[in-house]
Amino acid sequence: RKNRSLHYDKLGRPIDMAAWCARIDDPYYRFVAQDILPGGVRISTVWLGIDRGFGRGKPVIFETMIFGGPHDGDMNRYSTLEQALAGHKRMLEWATHV
Repeated sequence: RKNRSLHYDKLGRPIDMAAWCARIDDPYYRFVAQDILPGGVRISTVWLGIDRGFGRGKPVIFETMIFGGPHDGDMNRYSTLEQALAGHKRMLEWATHV
């Protein structure tokens, strides 16, 4: 079993906990995309920096979530910034066709 990092920057490169702490506290780094829809529904994509894939495959370090409305709590996670941006766009399109 390989000893893998638990923390990653936006490019998927391993970082130590101190570097992760500095980035997670920076909203300009942490937030990838956010849209607020009519009725206050919010779709937010953020960099988590912690592998939510738990070492299985490529690190899963981004998350898109819907807050409010009929899809409240729906979520997708991604490994790359490009996937996260595309996923945010798909989630936005999906949530606006309710």
